[in-house]
Amino acid sequence: MPLSTMSLPTMSLSTMIRFLLPALFCCAATAAAAAEPAPPVAAIPSLDVPRYMGTWYEIAKYPNRFQKQCASSTTATYTLEPDKTVRVVNRCLRADGRPDTAVGSARQVGAPTSAVLQVRFAPAWLSFLPMVWGDYWVVDLDPDYTLAAVSEPKREYLWILARTPAVPRAAYDALLARLRSRGFDLEKLEATRQAE
Repeated sequence: MPLSTMSLPTMSLSTMIRFLLPALFCCAATAAAAAEPAPPVAAIPSLDVPRYMGTWYEIAKYPNRFQKQCASSTTATYTLEPDKTVRVVNRCLRADGRPDTAVGSARQVGAPTSAVLQVRFAPAWLSFLPMVWGDYWVVDLDPDYTLAAVSEPKREYLWILARTPAVPRAAYDALLARLRSRGFDLEKLEATRQAE
């Protein structure tokens, strides 16, 4: 039968409202829940910078443009300098097995126990320019200083670091649960392959 000649059931306005109102309410509630902003990113309350120094293995990260060349074995080594800045040496292996190294500098922002740092890989003579510094916030750190998460205020970057190339599953899952509760999208995390 052609559509133009079909008879459609008639429905009163009050009946339509009775059927549509719950559906509209559910849609609005779902949209409101999805739009609820994540809590602001916060660094841990206190960081013992000398204890944080040493080599950390990258366990996972949000993919980013400046590590595209890294295929495996990514590490970060931090060394406290006499002027209280931190020497940063990031290393990884490219897909063809060649090493890749980036050397930079970090500085603490705020109190001597602040977990808010800034890092730069641009030449030292450009350090007066604010745009060469990137945020490096320690957002999670276990009491033994063996497992850490690093991010920045916009949650565009996230790194999970450990003192060893492999992490106990329970400790890793607990860290992920804490990050999820703080608004981090764990679907974006990419595991880093470390050498055996």
